[in-house]
Amino acid sequence: MISIAKNNRFTIGAVIFIVTILLFSTLFYTIDYFGEDEKKNSTEEENRPTIDDQISPGLNQALIVEINRIRHRGIIDAMMQFGTSWKSPPSFFYSVTRDGNTYVSKDVTAASASSEQLFTTWDSMFQENRIQEDIEEEQKYCDVTIIIYERVTSGLLGRKSTDIEQEKITVTYDFRTGRWSGNDYFMDEDGYGHYLGETFEIWFNIYQTDYDGDYIPYWTEVNILGTDPMVDDSELDPDNDGIPTDWEWQWGYDPWSWDDHKNLDPDIDGIQNIEEYQMRKYFADPFIQDIYIEIDGMEQSSLIDKAHVFLEESEQIIIERYAQHGINVFIDNGWPDGPINGGGELLPHIDIISQDSGVMLQYYKHHFADERKGIFRYMIVAHKAGFCIPSTLNRYDTIVIDNSLYRHIQRKAFTPRTQQLMDTAVALHEIGHSLGIAPWTFEGNDNLTFVAGRTEKQQYQDTWGDYYSVMNYLYIYDKNLIDYSDGSNGAPYDQNDWAHFYLPTFEIEANAVEDPIIEPPGKERLINETVEPLQGDWILDKNLTKTYASVFSDIVNVKNMDVEYRVYVFDNDSTIQNEQPIIKVFARPDIFPTYAEWSLITDGKITEDGKIELYSQQALIDLVYP
Repeated sequence: MISIAKNNRFTIGAVIFIVTILLFSTLFYTIDYFGEDEKKNSTEEENRPTIDDQISPGLNQALIVEINRIRHRGIIDAMMQFGTSWKSPPSFFYSVTRDGNTYVSKDVTAASASSEQLFTTWDSMFQENRIQEDIEEEQKYCDVTIIIYERVTSGLLGRKSTDIEQEKITVTYDFRTGRWSGNDYFMDEDGYGHYLGETFEIWFNIYQTDYDGDYIPYWTEVNILGTDPMVDDSELDPDNDGIPTDWEWQWGYDPWSWDDHKNLDPDIDGIQNIEEYQMRKYFADPFIQDIYIEIDGMEQSSLIDKAHVFLEESEQIIIERYAQHGINVFIDNGWPDGPINGGGELLPHIDIISQDSGVMLQYYKHHFADERKGIFRYMIVAHKAGFCIPSTLNRYDTIVIDNSLYRHIQRKAFTPRTQQLMDTAVALHEIGHSLGIAPWTFEGNDNLTFVAGRTEKQQYQDTWGDYYSVMNYLYIYDKNLIDYSDGSNGAPYDQNDWAHFYLPTFEIEANAVEDPIIEPPGKERLINETVEPLQGDWILDKNLTKTYASVFSDIVNVKNMDVEYRVYVFDNDSTIQNEQPIIKVFARPDIFPTYAEWSLITDGKITEDGKIELYSQQALIDLVYP
């Protein structure tokens, strides 16, 4: 019995000892584990940047909405109808609602009086509006809704009217970053601050009160950019790349790192970033393809002649045709704040201007502003002339169309409506040449073999008759067309013109020389050797090109065509920045046989593990957003 008791006491003591050890072990582990976690959290806190989460210190917080332009998209339907309905432009107005407070543009009240004011036009460009509203201090978000209403009349003499909601845009504005999201957002398909609806096209801007007046919010300046919120950054260019901080912030570039804005052209429209910056007040977007055209008219030669001008409806048809394919066209035919020698001039009359006479150089030198060359195409509405030619070097940036009475009669255009349709058709034809469509790229355009006789015309129709385009002389005067071909009739005698346009054509050296002795199609003159975009110490990296192609496609917003890319890495240790080699990325649309060159779309670095690193404001915002 005594032996058993001793054994029990021993067993009980052993159990107590083991339990005690386990308890101490568990306690030690727990303290050590959580201690390490606290150390980890402490380290993360130390590495996390200090956030200044103020929204508008030192000033009253307010939201401003600008409606800068509204364009009705129904011009083509109106012009294609018989009659004069096209002479009655649409009537419309808009409303803006911010956090439940609504402003209606048609309702105007002031000085104890009120009235109703509508936009009555196809295009409200230069009729900007602005609405401002006080916002609760330190509010971080605001919902904004823009609605476009069209007034439609009915009944006897149009005495009844109905206001129909045609477009509705809803976005959420972020006071910290100054960006908005929703139906419109940064880097979307139709452009930031630009909405292409079914009936209306709208350009707008949203921003907040800002102490230094550079339109960059306080929160973004102190937490993302590292700039001074008390200093106007529209006057500063810390990286000396030719473009100030405010524009670089707006379009997602690093204001502290030099960018090659002189050559960067991410939308491949021939308008480089430095030029997009110059055109900023005319809706230029570096990530959406833009075409700018300046148009001058010509004085009449006699009482039976008329002033040669390009009318609004013709402008709007051109704008709309390109809008249907994601390209913005801006036409200066007399902009109120344009430069000296801007659009809308009536030039001295010359009765005949031939393609090879060189007379166009007079107008090009003295009536087309130098600062616009390389940005705008220059078009003249003249008397007995019609072509697209180079005025300097071999760059097809000069267009002449003929709207003389003789030419209208020849085109069987006897009414103001049909005359405008024909003016539009020939303008589209010549603009098409400035986009790279020429006899040496597709023989169905500028081909006059069908005029030689009945047999030749039948032979032509059997081949090029499928090419239903204003580029085809057979259809250029077809009043039911006024468009390029979509290629629906199939190869080899039809092509999708839209998929073969190369917007930079007007600013590069053409791959063929057109002179008085050329015989179309002139393919024997072609030089299709594309110059390598970079040479010397720059090495083409095929592996990076293949790996990151999908990333680059997110930068290049080009519709209707495939795009190929090339990544070049600088192979010289003397220029390594932060121990990371520089890269440059080029793109070229695959539009053969139209001639195209390589465009610089972005640059960046390679990380130590061999990955491409591109600057991203959104990534920085995501890092510090509380």
